[in-house]
Amino acid sequence: MINDQKNEERLVQLEARIKKIEDSLSLSPSRLPIEKDKKLSPKEFLITKKLTSDLQKTLALGYYLECIEGMKSFNVADLMRIFRSAKEKLPTNINDAVNKNIKQGFLMEAAEKKGDKKAWVLTSTGERHIEEKLKS
Repeated sequence: MINDQKNEERLVQLEARIKKIEDSLSLSPSRLPIEKDKKLSPKEFLITKKLTSDLQKTLALGYYLECIEGMKSFNVADLMRIFRSAKEKLPTNINDAVNKNIKQGFLMEAAEKKGDKKAWVLTSTGERHIEEKLKS
């Protein structure tokens, strides 16, 4: 009788473990659980988005710089650094990608220069675009 009760408890524990494993295997990469105190790397962040162009990658990495790294604004040097950190090919012309994002209303020029270079910030439209429209 005692063995039956122990076996039943062990069976319940094993079933719970199997369910947890099955649930984790069915998660897509963008839904993988991430430790709360560990921030996503730039590469991991890009993997969570469906990006098809340098324009979108520039916007997404600008978002990363502001929202994950906590920068108030970013410049060309920051974008080049984050592209390299994400192991992504640099756009042929980062300034052009930034200017096209400005025309679409996703970025705007920051109030102050950063390191004697022009700096930019995301607009609320740009933030929403990354958070909503580029969801995987």
